[in-house]
Amino acid sequence: MSAQLQRAPTQDVVMADQEFKRIASIIHREAGICITDNKRSLAFSRLSKRLKALHLTSFSDYCDLVESRDGADEQLNMVAALTTNVTSFFREPHHFKTLQEDVLPPLIARAREGGRVRIWSAGCSNGQEPYSIAMTVLGMASDMLSRDFKVLATDIDPFVLRHAKGGVYPEAAIDLVPAELKNKFLTRGGDKDDPQWTVGPEPRRMVTFNRLNLMGNWPMKGPFDIIFCRNVVIYFDDPTKDKIWGQYASLLNPDGYLFIGHSERLSGPASSLFQSEGITTYKKTV
Repeated sequence: MSAQLQRAPTQDVVMADQEFKRIASIIHREAGICITDNKRSLAFSRLSKRLKALHLTSFSDYCDLVESRDGADEQLNMVAALTTNVTSFFREPHHFKTLQEDVLPPLIARAREGGRVRIWSAGCSNGQEPYSIAMTVLGMASDMLSRDFKVLATDIDPFVLRHAKGGVYPEAAIDLVPAELKNKFLTRGGDKDDPQWTVGPEPRRMVTFNRLNLMGNWPMKGPFDIIFCRNVVIYFDDPTKDKIWGQYASLLNPDGYLFIGHSERLSGPASSLFQSEGITTYKKTV
């Protein structure tokens, strides 16, 4: 840590206007996330815990640390603190109905003929989305594990990725998992008062987790047949959204599908490359 940073127990810390603007600038630059003034109390609440853990006396000192040569690890903590990770198994069931009835059957047929199939869950949080995708695929065709059929799952937050790779969830988290898939792919453990459910080996073999900052360089070259990016770009400004939609379009196969969040809409030049196939479901046409 930089020698000039003061270390002391955090007492009566306030977040000045300039400190909030600096925090907003950092998180926008590093993660694309826009935090406006109405999110100031949230930023204060979440980052105050980091100041306390680091025994820093001000948000200015905290920003100095995050932007210092030794601040890479704390930058991850900052992004994690200001990122909202809301997810669930089989969230937005209409997407999984479309996936099962319309999108997956021709892809499964292609894989059985020796073709390649790739699905990307971008902003996968703690793994419930990609595991839902994998369970849907394997529930339809268990032989996809022996085919060239893979699910990539990425997120900017290394802490939720650690949870995802563990594949263990509380009882309440699996409420929306269809009974036949729960019985086939999830195992109950823990004790009577705190039951835990673990994702089985088959879905875990299908999914690969990696850290990815959507604001950075994307190492994957595609092409993908399906991209799930739900309730992620909602936190970005309009120019960043337009850029992300364009990058997704460039990585999708012709006739590939893009699933987005319930409060999101395609925008910018990429919107002309897709046609609507249902609620927040788009098919690439060019």
